[in-house]
Parts: sequence; C-alpha cells; structure tokens
Amino acid sequence: MKFEIKNLQSNINIIMRQIGYQPAYFQEPGEFSVVKKIMGSDYPRFHLYIKNTGSDFSFNLHLDQKKPSYEGATGHSGDYDGEVVEGEAERIQQLLK
Repeated sequence: MKFEIKNLQSNINIIMRQIGYQPAYFQEPGEFSVVKKIMGSDYPRFHLYIKNTGSDFSFNLHLDQKKPSYEGATGHSGDYDGEVVEGEAERIQQLLK
C-alpha cells in the first residue's frame, strides 16, 4: 500500500522511532527499508520502504507473512492491501501528523 505525507519536517531516524520501526538489513539507494515485528518473532512483520524528497515522504507498506522459502530468493508471501495493512498505514499517518 502506497501513501505519501507532504511537508513533514523530520528525518528517517525520528520517523522510525515515532512509528516503532527498525532498520532492515538491506537498503536500496535513496530508499530506506524498515520493519516492525508483530508477534515477537521475525515473521509476520510489517515492511515499509520510505523515500524522502525534501519535506515530502513516500511510503510503500506491506505485510511479510514469512521469509523467502529458499536461499538466494527475495520473494516472500506478502500482503500489499487489506484490512491489516490499511490499519497500519492509517496508524502511521496519524502518528506523523
């Protein structure tokens, strides 16, 4: 689920703390990958990509159901919409207002 927050006077570290996420182990240039565990184990977890352009931030959120099935794979079972993902997106937007 993609959403955007405009005119957010903050930085990635502050945003992560505010919404309860931590850095993931992989990053793409210009994009921050952060995760939030749901039940104390590694999966399921929310996975959020954040891009910053000035004071505007774009977010791309999904729910990782499990880790990749075989070594070297990057694919996984993920939910990109639905009630749970929408609820988490709304929670994030409310915290960052």
